[in-house]
Amino acid sequence: MDNLAVLSLLAISPIVVVGVLLAGLRWPAKLAMPVGYAVTVVIALVVWQMRPTAVVAATLEGFIIAVTLLYIVFGALLLLATVISSGAMATIRSGFTAISPDRRVQAIIIGWLFGSFLEGASGFGTPAAVVAPLLLALGFPAMAAVMVGLIIQSTPVSFGAVGTPIIVGVGTGLQGGAGVEQRAGELGLDYDGLIAEIGFQVAAIHAVVGLLVPLLIAVFLTGFFGERRSFAEGLKVWPFALYASVAMTIPSVLVARFFGPEFPSLLGGLAGLALVMFTSSRGFLMPRPEDTFDFGPRSSWQERWMGTVDTDHLGDLDTRRMGIVTAWMPYVLIAVLLLATRLIEPLTAALRSENPVVTLPFNDILGTGISTTWQWLYSPGTVFILTCLLTYALHRMSGQQIRETWSVAGRQILGTGVALLFAVPLVRLLIRSGAEFTDSGLASMPVTLAEGAAAVAGSNWPLVAPWIGALGAFVAGSNTVSNLTFSLFQFATGEQIGVPPESVVAAQAVGGAGGNPVAIHNIVAASATVGLLGREGDLIRKTALVTAFYCLAAGALSYLAIYGIGFNLGLLQLVALIALLVGLAVWARRRDARTLVTT
Repeated sequence: MDNLAVLSLLAISPIVVVGVLLAGLRWPAKLAMPVGYAVTVVIALVVWQMRPTAVVAATLEGFIIAVTLLYIVFGALLLLATVISSGAMATIRSGFTAISPDRRVQAIIIGWLFGSFLEGASGFGTPAAVVAPLLLALGFPAMAAVMVGLIIQSTPVSFGAVGTPIIVGVGTGLQGGAGVEQRAGELGLDYDGLIAEIGFQVAAIHAVVGLLVPLLIAVFLTGFFGERRSFAEGLKVWPFALYASVAMTIPSVLVARFFGPEFPSLLGGLAGLALVMFTSSRGFLMPRPEDTFDFGPRSSWQERWMGTVDTDHLGDLDTRRMGIVTAWMPYVLIAVLLLATRLIEPLTAALRSENPVVTLPFNDILGTGISTTWQWLYSPGTVFILTCLLTYALHRMSGQQIRETWSVAGRQILGTGVALLFAVPLVRLLIRSGAEFTDSGLASMPVTLAEGAAAVAGSNWPLVAPWIGALGAFVAGSNTVSNLTFSLFQFATGEQIGVPPESVVAAQAVGGAGGNPVAIHNIVAASATVGLLGREGDLIRKTALVTAFYCLAAGALSYLAIYGIGFNLGLLQLVALIALLVGLAVWARRRDARTLVTT
């Protein structure tokens, strides 16, 4: 079969099936993902003529990767149980209440700023694994906590894990591509300089699009989880939300311009966190006491908001008072250990060496050439567990408390495996369905779908490029993998339509970051840390709005950057998006006013 339109429809069908089951029919991921996996297997075997041994090998590869993700989730659950059991969470909660009892402010500081720093240090789902349980323990509904953790995995993601999506994703993805070195020479740059230039363009687009992300967090919190379901309540903190945004994004852009793609999110998040924490403690732009937002009584919360993780009973084991510095020390240790393992080159090399003690190799699975490894000592899961062990001594926890934390985390991880053990193999099948493992000679399903989209879009491709990045992240759960898969394709498409190809690649990278909030196994893993399994469809309905906003805005900005400001499709799309956002804000305020009148 060589009909590109038909092949594109078949390539996207597993994703459509999963999306309909999760978001449309609200199936739990543990049921939807096996169906999606089965559809993928059939299409891979029948249409792409993927070799059966390659199907099995890709599935085994997915199982192995799923176990590595479960290891990270278990570490996050153990950390949550530890800080609650020791009494640290009670102190942390009171500390945030002292700055502001407003839940919108807490979500922005913890999610947007602290989460951006964690993303820059580690990436790979770590922010949601830390932020969601922390917000849960502070009194957020489980679904609200996960939603915040997923939304913030957008703007800082392109520079997560010390710049991995740009350095490895784009840098490796473009290697060997025809015309890449030539383009670098035309710009007066070497290859590394071209990657740094792409990184700067990515940071600049993120700074504009990400301006509204903290405000979206506030609006979604009040509109979906507030007692009055008032989106307008979220809009009331717009000065603080915009301030928190630029406190992170401006340093991020400056770092990307002058220091390269390694540290924009890490240093941007750290600078923003320090600045906003300092000014907030002095009342700068804080909501007035009468405007403070909190969730309604727990008895009024919907059952679907609630997780199975009990954040109350462990605190009963110890009622000792704890200093704020001591209470925060587990999170300080996480930050220090992540930075040390990522930035101290000899330590990084040791933890990522090929020594079978620190790296478990799974080479040439079933003789197919498919290989993967588990760098378990380098994993954030090991950092979480080591932090827990240090916390036991630091917080002088009793044997009973320690046993309880492991027991709780062990029980909670059991319900997580099914969805991930089908979600990740589905992803690996899609990615491995290329010519190397098939007899059809077809490109892999994601690349085929991208080629179909490019054939339709033509010169308007910059509007579409972010959506391809988001598709890659949705499928793979990784901006890095999305960039690895599509960067060279995006570069070649840019050359074909006669525009700066590096700008098209930048749009791809931004879209890949914007797609992370809807990545299935990110949602499953984050949900597991608060015991919210089975509600993935509800979350996608919310986070998909953020991804759509990100791709629409990034597409319009990229189009204008490439073709210039004028009466064109880029400007029309941007104006339409702004008009839509303003219209929604006006509607929210009027709806709120009508509600007040009727009550």
